[in-house]
Amino acid sequence: IIHVAGTNGKGSVCAMLESIFRMEGLCTGRYSSPQVFSYEETYLCNGTPISEEELAAVLEEVAKAVTRMEEKGMESPTIFEIETAAAFLWFYQKKCQVVVLETGLGGRMDATNIIKKPLCSVITSVSMDHMAFLGNSLTEIAREKAGIIKKGCPVVASSPKTEVLKVLEEECQRQDTRLALSGADKIENLHYQEDMLVFDWDGMKEIKLSLLGAYQAENAVCAIKAVQCLNGHGFCTSEETIRLGLRKARWPGRFEIIRKHPYLVIDGAHNHAAAENLCRTLKMGFTNYKILYIIGVFADKEYEKMLQCMLPLAEKAIVLTPDNPRALPGCLLKKAAEKYHKNVQEAVSCREALAIALEEADERTLVLAFGSLSYLGEMKKEMQEVKDLWWIKRK
Repeated sequence: IIHVAGTNGKGSVCAMLESIFRMEGLCTGRYSSPQVFSYEETYLCNGTPISEEELAAVLEEVAKAVTRMEEKGMESPTIFEIETAAAFLWFYQKKCQVVVLETGLGGRMDATNIIKKPLCSVITSVSMDHMAFLGNSLTEIAREKAGIIKKGCPVVASSPKTEVLKVLEEECQRQDTRLALSGADKIENLHYQEDMLVFDWDGMKEIKLSLLGAYQAENAVCAIKAVQCLNGHGFCTSEETIRLGLRKARWPGRFEIIRKHPYLVIDGAHNHAAAENLCRTLKMGFTNYKILYIIGVFADKEYEKMLQCMLPLAEKAIVLTPDNPRALPGCLLKKAAEKYHKNVQEAVSCREALAIALEEADERTLVLAFGSLSYLGEMKKEMQEVKDLWWIKRK
């Protein structure tokens, strides 16, 4: 098991690791959350989601175990604990040789942290998010993430900030293990080339990614470093396999281009750090485009900081209310956005938001939907139905 925690980037790193191991010819499982487009995508084996029939079967087995627990007077498990148990059972049934395991929230108290001896623990970027559960400082949040570090098991971290690095070093010392930093500062010559993100790193020239966000280069070197740490420990992954795995890695909802002319893009940036990374992508590849935003967020996120960061790059922002109990009402998001931009409009649905954007779009426009992952599935479906610029009018 490769155990991955972090605030941002952990899903992308998991997708890259999974792809590399598959290119190595290993039967590879991946457990990740939250799901964006279907519940079954939480459980993957060799890139294929669990079938409804398989899911029903493993959940039935887990339900029997829950009943036995309750009959013994034990506390009932949480939904995420049940899902995690189902994942382990399914991976066992599929005879997975390696599993890439993503934490749900934090690390120390996460249901996935029941594992005792991972091949490697990976900590991606750590920033302020889920403060009500993880703490109100980077140090406190880092301590929760560092809870996945196990005695004698190597650790890879994605170029952490000073206070985070201190926490990770202290925990690695307590667990008598070594910490390897990804070396993101060695990334050079980052650019776009034929719908690929291309960069050099630590002697490797022209590494290519199909994941297009500029921030994905940092995630890629974290994945590379983790694979390199495993070489000599039952693995012998070649540079060619690493390159192929990175090039073929897919992770829907992360600067995913749904169509071009105009560009229709979705991105799961849902906190301040992710918004800053998204800004980097826009500044690197889309400065000569008219940018129109569609935004929906949760009320418990630092949406003010996200808006302050993102809105200066846009010509217009269209806000909406995601279909989720945690959603910030669109009217309140509009009021907050108007502090940073004069051209903000509220829409009542994903379809209306896209209609408003396409009315103002031309061939050199980027329509970018971001914020909460909870509405991106519906937005992707609407974007995929666009036949041409005037599709909405014909509706």
